Amino acid sequence: MIRVKICGITRAEDMLAAVNSGADALGFVFYEKSPRHVTVQQAAQLVAALPPFVTTVGLFVDADAAFVRETLERVPLDMLQFHGDESSQYCAQFNRRYLKAIRVRAGVDLLQCASDFRDAAGLLLDAHVEGIPGGTGATFDWALIPERLPLPVILSGGLDAENVAAAVRQVRPYAVDVSSGVESGKGIKDAAKIAAFINEVKRIDVQLSR
Repeated sequence: MIRVKICGITRAEDMLAAVNSGADALGFVFYEKSPRHVTVQQAAQLVAALPPFVTTVGLFVDADAAFVRETLERVPLDMLQFHGDESSQYCAQFNRRYLKAIRVRAGVDLLQCASDFRDAAGLLLDAHVEGIPGGTGATFDWALIPERLPLPVILSGGLDAENVAAAVRQVRPYAVDVSSGVESGKGIKDAAKIAAFINEVKRIDVQLSR
């Protein structure tokens, strides 16, 4: 079963729309330069209102370790996601399962990345856009992904209801991650787009499992 993560949640109504449509995980962005940034207090309030059995993921970009720890003390995050130039040692210090985001372009050795971050729960593969760590809405060449990576692949980067079936058919990821592809504006999710995206993932999942 292909899992779905809706990232960049900033509002309670968007969070509940994602949950009601069947999202498996929700991402909260603790990166001030992002239009989807939430404060620790905002995230704590959102997660407190979250129904059970949905994974909460905190996204950080080259954050001070003390800030990550402070966030974990105040927000009950299930998993961390690192989108910067963090080392495996940095990522592993928080005693929390983590995803390492890799910005994919020609020349990036994903097998080496999987080896470097072998203790990660998975690799989140995103588009490489110079100077922007994620949430760009850009896709990348899925053919750059090796057929057999030794870690679960979470496919990200420019996905929406129109292209996610093709992406899943080609890559066969463990999960897909979407942010801008289900928005009406930066940081504002669209309930109909979320539902369409998740329904499309479920549709192709059923097709491929036959």
